[in-house]
Amino acid sequence: MRTSTFIILLLSGFALSGNIQAQKYATKTGSIRFYSEAPAENIEAFNKQVNSALDTQTGDFVFRVLMKGFQFEKALMQEHFNENYVESHKFPNASFAGKITNADAVDFTKNGTYEVTVAGKLTIKGVTKDVSEKGTFEVKDGAINGKSNFNIKLADYGVEIPKTVMKNIAETVEINVDVTLAALNN
Repeated sequence: MRTSTFIILLLSGFALSGNIQAQKYATKTGSIRFYSEAPAENIEAFNKQVNSALDTQTGDFVFRVLMKGFQFEKALMQEHFNENYVESHKFPNASFAGKITNADAVDFTKNGTYEVTVAGKLTIKGVTKDVSEKGTFEVKDGAINGKSNFNIKLADYGVEIPKTVMKNIAETVEINVDVTLAALNN
């Protein structure tokens, strides 16, 4: 499913669940960074093609990222990432669907920074795992900035690292999510 189709379906689902008011927020320009620190070299990539949506009334929070959107310092790293590791031709997107478990601790109508825990299902390379991660939501002048830093084990998502490059790629990578969501209006 194309990313734009996913967001349209998601937003349509929000619309069916009630009137779209200030409790629905979305972005198409979120950012995800991953970082691998290994003895031989560090690998870092950024992706600014992240779609995300939040329903502040229910606490539902989703995102979808185009795997080919990750940009690397070296073109060869990007090629290996897409062809060998995440097989983006077969698995073009990674996604998350979950809920803010402590949504009642966040006043989405008042400027401030709130610590949250988001739990749900993270899917990478066709493998879905339950995750629960801490992060923050900063409410500022009608927008919501969500941030989280966490680690994932590549093997948990079927990403195999050949023995010949074990010193080049860490088994666990750091993921940084940064999305600024704007209110959806009628």
